[in-house]
Amino acid sequence: MPWAVGGLRLGRAWVSAPDPAALRARWAALTGAEGPERDRLFRPTRTRTPTTGAAALPGQRSPSTARFADAPGPCPDPVRVLRDPFDEQWLLPDQRLIDTARPELWRVLDEHQLFAVETPELLVTAHLPAGRLGRIRPLHRRPGGAEPNLAPGLLPLLGERYGGWVTPQDVLCWILAAGRPGPRGYEVPLTGDPERWRAGLELGHRLLTVQLRGGPGAEPPRLPGGRRPYVRSAVQGWPHGLGYDEQTGTLSLGSGTVSPVPPGAWEYEVQGGTRVLEAWFAARSAHRDPGAEGLEALGPAEWPQAWTSELLALVTTLALLADLAPERAAFTPGPLLSAGALAAAGVLPPPRWSRRPASVLDHQEEGPGGQFALL
Repeated sequence: MPWAVGGLRLGRAWVSAPDPAALRARWAALTGAEGPERDRLFRPTRTRTPTTGAAALPGQRSPSTARFADAPGPCPDPVRVLRDPFDEQWLLPDQRLIDTARPELWRVLDEHQLFAVETPELLVTAHLPAGRLGRIRPLHRRPGGAEPNLAPGLLPLLGERYGGWVTPQDVLCWILAAGRPGPRGYEVPLTGDPERWRAGLELGHRLLTVQLRGGPGAEPPRLPGGRRPYVRSAVQGWPHGLGYDEQTGTLSLGSGTVSPVPPGAWEYEVQGGTRVLEAWFAARSAHRDPGAEGLEALGPAEWPQAWTSELLALVTTLALLADLAPERAAFTPGPLLSAGALAAAGVLPPPRWSRRPASVLDHQEEGPGGQFALL
């Protein structure tokens, strides 16, 4: 996947939140303020201030491309993003508010797109990754899945070697099964054995289905009946902590409880030993932290019921990934395709153009102040 893009740098935490209503409240508070108070709430950086002009984000209905200080416009509809590993939140899609928005990613964001995110454990998401997660590699270089972000010649070579049609998503599934972090980044060995290829595809497809929670239009995967988590007691008020009883497999949020929650889901860690469930809960309690101030302190007063539903889905995802972890750790690609064979087929090294974004402009994009962007 030659084309890779650095992560979005938001520059100010208040432009994203787990609750879309909180983002609309923050927009209203910011646009209702004036003078120094608006500047204080905005949290200016060297890249973005209320007087900085910016283009509309591709594919988004920007409220305005005038300077924010002159014409904020109506609140843009929040969009779903991957804010942290396995944590889907919401973002205000206004480039005037985002330090580095990566417009090239927004141009290829559609229902066909998947993004591979290089963390110690490779993440795949259908949502735009928006945070310091790692380098982002889109599966497709153009909207509509028209051109794969793969080294030219790779798909025909693999099809010939393995005796069948190979799709870009097949390669992504193989990466999930066989790829490992290495000293030069995420390294993906390619097998020379068709049987190992098919075994890797089967494992990778299961991993992809779990990470995507089924994917667009598909039913999310579930745990077997006896292991399926349910709300045993509803969350009342605001839970002041997240706890886990390994003996009973019960996850507690204040007075609310969810069970059964397997130890593998509770102990699932990413990026330096951070438990995913604890990080997820901390993100939803951040606006109540004594140190929260300004727009970041605006959030729901009561625990939203939708968050409990999200928690059940997250527990299921982590439990299924924990179940698959031993199989993935034991998977080996067998005899490898050599770098020489890939070079002889013209696959390596990938051409320089394949490392850059494709030209995908089929319409004019509005630049700062209503001008058209020249790209």
